[in-house]
Amino acid sequence: MLRIAIVGRPNVGKSTLFNRLTGKQLAIVDDTPGVTRDWREADGRLLDQKIRLIDTAGLEEKFDDSMEARMRKQTELALKHADVILFVVDGRAGLTPMDEHFAKWLRRQKKPVLLLVNKCEQDKVLEEARMEAFSLGLGDPIAMSAAHGIGMDELYARLIPHFPAEEEIVAEENDGQKFWSEEDLDRLEGDESFEFLDLADEEEESGILSEKPIRIALVGRPNAGKSTLMNALLEEDRVITGPEAGLTRDAIAVDWMWGNQKFRLVDTAGLRRKSKIEKKLEKMAVDDTLRAIRLSQIVYLLVDSQMPLEKQDLQIADLVIREGRVLVIGINKWDLVKDRTEKLEEIKDILKNSLAQVPDIPLVTLSALREQNLDKLMDAGITAYKTWNKRVSTGKLNRWLEKKTSQYPPPLVSGRPNRLRFMSQINTRPPTFAVWVSKPDDLPDTYKRYLINALRQDYDLGGVPIRILLRKSKNPFAE
Repeated sequence: MLRIAIVGRPNVGKSTLFNRLTGKQLAIVDDTPGVTRDWREADGRLLDQKIRLIDTAGLEEKFDDSMEARMRKQTELALKHADVILFVVDGRAGLTPMDEHFAKWLRRQKKPVLLLVNKCEQDKVLEEARMEAFSLGLGDPIAMSAAHGIGMDELYARLIPHFPAEEEIVAEENDGQKFWSEEDLDRLEGDESFEFLDLADEEEESGILSEKPIRIALVGRPNAGKSTLMNALLEEDRVITGPEAGLTRDAIAVDWMWGNQKFRLVDTAGLRRKSKIEKKLEKMAVDDTLRAIRLSQIVYLLVDSQMPLEKQDLQIADLVIREGRVLVIGINKWDLVKDRTEKLEEIKDILKNSLAQVPDIPLVTLSALREQNLDKLMDAGITAYKTWNKRVSTGKLNRWLEKKTSQYPPPLVSGRPNRLRFMSQINTRPPTFAVWVSKPDDLPDTYKRYLINALRQDYDLGGVPIRILLRKSKNPFAE
């Protein structure tokens, strides 16, 4: 279960958020600063995930024996028990020097920190507060209102990389991945005989994509044409369609054959901006959609050609990428576009600038209503699925690693080389590689991106997420 600590200066809404996530009035909430003194823990839930919440005292810049200083020490102790830190600031009041001081302190902590700008229930507050919060250097702020439940879906999306694997997914839907213990990974270092290639299952060796149905989720904003596409693929009126947005509420799964391959096609409810999600039924539908994404293997993000790749579309795409799924973008209602060349270039530019972390995401123009280019959509998904399953031998990877590090060595650490000693593929779906490094904590993200981009180019891994896991080298000659 993920353990989350909520921190911030007094009276920014930490306890309100704590109560919201636990679903109970466990923490006293009042406008008087400093009501919470000791940190407390309670089980809570965020959409479909169980979490452990830690409510902390307000951070005060006191280092003496005062009550405020002891409260600060309690908060520091609480952070040691957390997996993720939520740093809350007040969007209405704006940033204070104390916020800036503790943001600097949190940047030094070796734990993930998410910045929450609370009390943003009014649109005029929201944008100004978010822009101001960028200056804290803690990444993209999440605008929210703990009192009104606004921003919970975005918080969920940002926490996805940190959630532990669900037991049911590990048992039933592990996508053929191998789950490594720390000891198993440590034993791999330097083992040139290890080949993830050898772990390929019988169906892959026989050339079959999968004996089990490949799971496809159709996602997108309301009225993008997801249900129309599902009916067109199934060649039957399986789900209700119409001009009204939001007709689909439950995630509808249908087993289906395309060619000789089994698929499980899931139509989902449209994902709207968090400020637009008000009704309980729609919130439940969003939960279902997010779950469908997590359990899918291929995600078709359907966008309307008349309003292509707006902010909400890009947020959905980013969520799919961070979840490690195959992403295919379908530009629907293409038959309504007049200047198709100009529109396509516009869409490609948006992808290049907004989703640069995964270049060459498959892009297919189609018309679900007229059943145009459906074969191209399926072909794009299957091609990307095969890339998602690619395996590279250990010997090739280490010769490749030696070449890349000699061409562009990693930055020195205290004047000494930071050696990348060994590399091996440890998983597929998405392709995942372990790299043993002398000082992994000092290898910059830019160098990690250099390796990922080189892997894409040299091993034809374009269009799918790639993960690199840095490990501390146990080599006895490491610096």
